[in-house]
Amino acid sequence: MRDAVIVEAVRTPVGKRNGALSRHHAADLSAHVLNALVERTGLDPVLVDDVIWGCGIAVGMQSGGIGRAAVLAAGWPESVPGVTVERQCGSSQQAVHQAAAGVIAGQYDIAVAGGVEIMSAVPARAALGDGSYGDPFGPTVLARYGGVPFHQGVGAQMIADEYGLSRTDLDQHALDSHARAAQAIDEGRFTNQVVPVEVVDEDGTNRLFDTDEGVRRGSTLDKLGALKPAFGDEGTITAGNASQISDGSAALLVTTSEIAARHGWRPLARVHTAVVAGTDPVTMLKGPIPATRKALDRAGLTIDDIGAFEINEAFAPVSLAWLRETGASYERMNPNGGAMALGHPIGGSGARLMTTLVHHMVDQDIRYGLQSMCEGGGMANATILERL
Repeated sequence: MRDAVIVEAVRTPVGKRNGALSRHHAADLSAHVLNALVERTGLDPVLVDDVIWGCGIAVGMQSGGIGRAAVLAAGWPESVPGVTVERQCGSSQQAVHQAAAGVIAGQYDIAVAGGVEIMSAVPARAALGDGSYGDPFGPTVLARYGGVPFHQGVGAQMIADEYGLSRTDLDQHALDSHARAAQAIDEGRFTNQVVPVEVVDEDGTNRLFDTDEGVRRGSTLDKLGALKPAFGDEGTITAGNASQISDGSAALLVTTSEIAARHGWRPLARVHTAVVAGTDPVTMLKGPIPATRKALDRAGLTIDDIGAFEINEAFAPVSLAWLRETGASYERMNPNGGAMALGHPIGGSGARLMTTLVHHMVDQDIRYGLQSMCEGGGMANATILERL
């Protein structure tokens, strides 16, 4: 039986809003990680059966099939196709799932999965245009849920209230995320996964951008406590305990063990289990809880079998609620920091998390790792990787 293995995984440093990557075109930044895979593995791009590319806000320069544009920008043969996947924040995690499924089914021998988002240039609200085309869910869906439009921030606040998570709980989680990310940077844990990018600053200076830009050092609970609530005067969600608006891209090379051996590639990990789950679209962000349970059940594993977790920190209540429901170890969750510190370039985040997870598993000799992300509309992907 065919399997699906990850041969290599790379990412750009994550840029903050209007930061180092904000003037890059999404296709060019995507091409950068595609060619990094070639450089690291010796892959002949003509052998790639498909490039499956996640993008959460496929408008403007990210429209028209950014997956195909990435292939062409990389200078790869015109014979290599590309497709764009949109499952909100989980777009590039879904891309990995589809690449793995295609490889296992025999539709692909070699596939590349990943994603991109330049939120500085294409903000999340851009997908809604000027509103003249109506709400994306339509009147029937809205009527089913009381006629109130869905909103992720409001959903996050509802989760915080449901689980009795205080402002201090959320802010402490954010502080921990930044501290872990800073330590990971200082100890060089991201060195093997990050592909530096040549950037031009506003003053015309050329430099090599090689370090995640959103990590804040030296913050305190008092500083975070001074930030105003984002969703209601009495709310606990703030800019400090939510994910950052970011720019970035990541890519993974997926094939079978047999084909990898034929090319002299040593796989990093096997895609052991891949699932997707749905949940209440009003609170919207609790999807990682049922997705994790579904993945563990399908894999025949328990939460204690998993040595590392990447749970996307879209908002602090999301990962804290997941932690409470699953009973997972806080120390094993996002050990190198999460989206509150490293950022959340929507369509690229799933691939970024998986790149970070698989390299951490290799570095720490961890057999099983699990990743999950909440997604707009009340969904979540979950993936279990097995170290080979």
